[in-house]
Amino acid sequence: MVLASALHFAQAVLSSAGRVALVAGTVALAAGTAPASAQTAAKELFGRVPLPSVEKPASHGFYSKGCIAGAVAIPVDGPTWQAMRLERNRRWGHPKLIALLERLSRDAVQDGWPGLLLGDISQPRGGPMLSGHASHQVGLDADIWLTPMPDRRLSREERANLSATSLLKKDSLEVDPKKWTDAHGRLLRRAASYDEVQRIFIHPGIKKKMCDLYGGSRANDVWMNKLRPYYGHHYHFHVRVFCPDDSPNCKPQQSTGSGNGCGKSLAWWFTDEPWAPADPKPGTKPAKPRVVTLNDLPKSCAVVLGDRAPADESLVTFTAGYDPQLARATAVAVKAPTVPKNNVPIIVPIPAVKPKGAG
Repeated sequence: MVLASALHFAQAVLSSAGRVALVAGTVALAAGTAPASAQTAAKELFGRVPLPSVEKPASHGFYSKGCIAGAVAIPVDGPTWQAMRLERNRRWGHPKLIALLERLSRDAVQDGWPGLLLGDISQPRGGPMLSGHASHQVGLDADIWLTPMPDRRLSREERANLSATSLLKKDSLEVDPKKWTDAHGRLLRRAASYDEVQRIFIHPGIKKKMCDLYGGSRANDVWMNKLRPYYGHHYHFHVRVFCPDDSPNCKPQQSTGSGNGCGKSLAWWFTDEPWAPADPKPGTKPAKPRVVTLNDLPKSCAVVLGDRAPADESLVTFTAGYDPQLARATAVAVKAPTVPKNNVPIIVPIPAVKPKGAG
């Protein structure tokens, strides 16, 4: 029944897009093979589901190729955080990640940070996003702005249009000392200190700044090693937690190794190589990006896609009164979303162009 529900969901989405005949998909799924409907981009299926499944929390697959069952939403507002870009509906995650974000927000305030502005976490059922990310698919990734939370509640319009602040000098890979504060360093140190955190993506320039501040002591290696330089990430940092014990189908990422990450691997980012555009072979045409379909994801994601949904978002918002049993008891069948004809492409701006004058 669940598999049939997932097929019905996918077929309804495809029907609304006017793309694929349904008979072939039904026959193929019954035969245990990939249905024709599976050729639709998975982002179209997962990116338009408004609510999560009500099954027990479980992350399926890898951070950049999977989905999540039983996700919960972090409240829009908390005493020490505010969620941004509400129109994206990406404040969903595994309960353990959401609990960690709330904990970080409280600890950060004690460290002198005014509060967290939270960016994208995951979609209600994870999976590929309609725009903006390759990862964030299994409810274990979260973006946190490097802009301090203001001392007032932002309006919905402000949360949609306010820009995060880059910590870099203009046309440089270096941190701007006029923008950097000691509180930024303490925030990153606190986030990396939690045992649940597997790694944190930050800009190479910010990693260098942290090495200047904390790299001199080997006592800091354990958490400093988690700060991984990567493209972008000078407006926000990206927290990734380990696969939880309740998710046997979650694929872990390789270890970050040992040391503090302040040596040759960091120096590489300040050479031309990471920023050099790909050199295509003469006479070859650029390859078209491959469409990721439902069939490319773990098989369990088809089940997640068709699972029942809570009757209301409030039932799966991670508050003191959150009761997953009540959410399951009042769950309803999922409805297929409407897919517009003009689809939004996934935009992953990596690699970036090396800034002019950057050393």
